[in-house]
Amino acid sequence: MRVLGVNALFHDPAAALVIDGRTVGAAEEERFSRRKHGKRPVPFSAWEMPEQAAAWCLAQAGLRPQDLDAVAYSYDPALARPADALGLDDPWDHLRQTYAREAAGFLRAALPGLDPEIVRFVPHHMAHAASGALAAPDATDCSVLVLDGRGEATSHLAARRTGNRLEALYGQRLPHSLGLVYEELTEHLGFLRSSDEYKVMALASYGRPRMAAELRRHIFPTGDGGFHATGVPWGELAPPLRPGETWSAVHADLAASAQLVLEDTLLDLARWLHGRTGDRVLTMAGGVALNCVANARIAREGPFDRVWVQPAAGDAGTALGGALLLTAEGGVPPEPMTGADLGRGWSDAELEAWLKTAAVPFERPPDVAEEVAAALAGDAVVAWFQGRSEYGPRALGHRSLLAHPGRSGNLERLNDVKGREQFRPVAPMVLAHRAADIFDGQLPSPHMLFVHRVAPAWRDRIPAVVHVDGTARVQTVDPADEPLVARMLDRFERLTGLPVVINTSLNTAGRPMVDDPRDALECFGSAPVDLLAIGPFVVRRGAFFAGGMPDAGRVDATRPETGSAL
Repeated sequence: MRVLGVNALFHDPAAALVIDGRTVGAAEEERFSRRKHGKRPVPFSAWEMPEQAAAWCLAQAGLRPQDLDAVAYSYDPALARPADALGLDDPWDHLRQTYAREAAGFLRAALPGLDPEIVRFVPHHMAHAASGALAAPDATDCSVLVLDGRGEATSHLAARRTGNRLEALYGQRLPHSLGLVYEELTEHLGFLRSSDEYKVMALASYGRPRMAAELRRHIFPTGDGGFHATGVPWGELAPPLRPGETWSAVHADLAASAQLVLEDTLLDLARWLHGRTGDRVLTMAGGVALNCVANARIAREGPFDRVWVQPAAGDAGTALGGALLLTAEGGVPPEPMTGADLGRGWSDAELEAWLKTAAVPFERPPDVAEEVAAALAGDAVVAWFQGRSEYGPRALGHRSLLAHPGRSGNLERLNDVKGREQFRPVAPMVLAHRAADIFDGQLPSPHMLFVHRVAPAWRDRIPAVVHVDGTARVQTVDPADEPLVARMLDRFERLTGLPVVINTSLNTAGRPMVDDPRDALECFGSAPVDLLAIGPFVVRRGAFFAGGMPDAGRVDATRPETGSAL
């Protein structure tokens, strides 16, 4: 059974292909178009399809559009209601619904040869739920919690997976929406709505939640599996900021208060859901599930033994969820995700051809992991481009910027490299078997979706990855899953005594994560990065800007296996 999943309506357009239950590929349109989030979440863009992502998924499997058995579109316009009937101020939402109803036609235009009769509408939050419950490992019986800005008429879904079946237990109707409330705050603080919510979470660590009592008048659980979340008078709590304006203590306090109230509400929802199901495992999806601080509290204080969050928890993940749901409904058991590396990748020969075409000097060291570890130990900033790209917003050792965590100045240095705010933290990647010695929280944490307390004895040893509140957003690395990254971490520890390396996404502010070799070379050329490790090859900054190519036939005597672009 061959099912293509498509997310297109709001933001983060994406495509995913599932064949006989196995996820063959999944990618976000932004990685191809180089437009952050693919498009803005306005009704006028709702017709746009993830054409390049979908075409790549099919090419990855050697399929044509007419070879598909079904296409899942992760929104069902039959469930929608007029925006004013839902209490939303969105006068052009009717245009969005019109585009949704015509999705099959838009898909046929994007994928010539596709039979529009095989396009099926999948309820938005059921697609989110499937992306969590049907993709999670060891979770054939589990609870699932979905929270985002909005779907057709709701903003939340509590559900349960039993075998390969999903049962909805509760949905919170709009206008009440924890996601929309957090979006409002994001805009009030001068950040980009439906894009920069993670900045509010980072800013919250600098404040005190002294406004929580006032916010609880407007945001609170209702005790029946739902919540009230609307009508917050943000302007009465702190003056609004224009984009680029400097925040003050009152803004940090407002962010801290909203973050605390969000966490408390989510904990209540998790406890209610556990009371209904008694499951050991909770899976989560929806944009709110990217709030790693809240996830950590649910894992630490909630009633479930284990919490698993979909790495592509935002709307991009509904492409995969829709495909998995139709697969399960077709009688084919869906296989769990084995990792987030579901996007594009290139062979060594293809990468070498890219480098030669770009006419840049490059080398092929005996072991790129050893070479990078040595560079990091010498305090270089390294662009790391390896294997298939990640699905979702987190760089997980495939499209990453790496640096030494023991140099406190490297936080400011990396934020300068990326052109982003200095209050933003960077994350540590750590060998899985060493993580518990350094970090306290849910482990393993391979997808960087929880925060962990850093052990006091380690805070001065790895200061660059310790946030102002003493936490870090950890990625654990298992050698069985990521042998190259693990080998680099092992060599770095041998050189420095630290089993941790800084890992942040390979991009600059306002641009999507690097995806193909051209993106990597453009980023390397435009940002002060010392070394590019691309497949088995390395490009050094000095040689990159020295001009010209290495002399034909010249060999670095210290590197007998060095290759050169001819």
